[in-house]
Amino acid sequence: MHQWLLLVRSFIFVALSVGCAAFSDEGVRTSGSFEEQSYLDSDLLPQGVAIGDVSPERALLWLRTDGPASVQIEWAPLSLWERASKLATVVAPVPRMMSIPTTPETDYTLTIPLEGLSPATRYRYHVLIDSTDQTTKQRSAGLAAKGEFTTLPDEKTSAAVTFAWSGDLGGQGQCRQGVRGYPIFDVIQQHNPDFFLFLGDTIYGDHLCPSPPNEPGADFSATTLQTYRERHRYQRGAEALQRFLKTVPVYVIWDDHEVRNNFSGPFDAQMPVGRQALREYWPIASPDEDPHRMYRSVRYGADLELFILDTRQYRSRNEDQDGPDKTMLGSSQLRWLLDGLRRSMATWKVIVTSVPLSVMKGGVGNDGWGADSKGIGFERERQVIVDAILGQRIRNVVFLAGDVHWVQANAYDPDQDGTIDFHEFMVGPLSARPGRLTPASEGLHPTRLVNESGYRNFGLVRVTKTSFDVTVMDDAGDTRFSHHISAHEQ
Repeated sequence: MHQWLLLVRSFIFVALSVGCAAFSDEGVRTSGSFEEQSYLDSDLLPQGVAIGDVSPERALLWLRTDGPASVQIEWAPLSLWERASKLATVVAPVPRMMSIPTTPETDYTLTIPLEGLSPATRYRYHVLIDSTDQTTKQRSAGLAAKGEFTTLPDEKTSAAVTFAWSGDLGGQGQCRQGVRGYPIFDVIQQHNPDFFLFLGDTIYGDHLCPSPPNEPGADFSATTLQTYRERHRYQRGAEALQRFLKTVPVYVIWDDHEVRNNFSGPFDAQMPVGRQALREYWPIASPDEDPHRMYRSVRYGADLELFILDTRQYRSRNEDQDGPDKTMLGSSQLRWLLDGLRRSMATWKVIVTSVPLSVMKGGVGNDGWGADSKGIGFERERQVIVDAILGQRIRNVVFLAGDVHWVQANAYDPDQDGTIDFHEFMVGPLSARPGRLTPASEGLHPTRLVNESGYRNFGLVRVTKTSFDVTVMDDAGDTRFSHHISAHEQ
């Protein structure tokens, strides 16, 4: 278990006279709705809280204290909490759990696994932080935050799901402005997504945020662990983002600006510290035996499986000539993806890639999958994935991408048989300068569905057993594009 994942067991106490499990704020059950009691203490948790990487049996709770502190976590199914709140009986006091320290080694952040959960169940959690009364010198645990989340349905249950995705936050000097900071998150939240896919560039560590017009605190380029941490803290100071993360679970992956523009994995000396800061500030699950791994799959019921790719950590140099040895994913991740696609029984297989399939990005070499005018790219490995989709007749494949700061959607027919084999949808930025509009290259034989720029945006997806509906919305909440895909039989 890597150091920022601290395993904590939830404690459920018993109301002996009624046989009901519950939690309490003060050690006895009191009345009052969750909404009445819910709050976020900015002094105790200045960057808020977040829930991430939710599965049917597990969720990760992220928080940061403003200096060393001892943190306690309580959680239980919402049904037990609500049932107990209706009882007049005074119940036994909450067992005080072990204190979990926040330390400077992880910049006072914690990512805490909540485990042993039940599928498709609403949970409530409390975050309590120890403090000392300066008059009496007595220590007590004060309630710092409350929240709720719902675990995912198991893979046998067919359940409709709505989720959002986007990336690119605070680029080219378009950073936090005013108290809300990034109001597009309020717009996304209005659609009540079941979760949010954050496709990288969660910070622009290599871009300045001059003040004014931006809020002060990020007018520098990050090159060290401490300065990367400062840029993450700056982003989390946005109230709209804090509200969003408190209510919407996230699945986060990085792209280049968590380190610097178009960086190539192990060849960049700044990657380890950029990666550490990212892992400290976002709840991302990794296996114990591979603590740096961030690629992972998410199964949402019978009808959706996400394959979240890490397109940065293992890639060859962008400028290398394409060929058998050039890779974006690395051999282990590529094998994992191909095996996962082949074995998946989900109706819809969604491949989440921070960089697009067919856009010639330019710069030093080519940063995306497609080749530039000199033939330099990652098309050989892209073709391996395409060949697997075609050769194994894998149906209902959709790619979701970001990075280029415009909206583009393509239906691909790489074998030119007149049948669409898979789709790709690109969105972004959340807050950055629009990119230079570029059409998809012809290698995968695209049919263009949309290609436009000039506004901040996000994608909204509605998935059922029979359909995959995509809507692109701008930061005013207006629909800019929509597309419907009907499922093919497996």
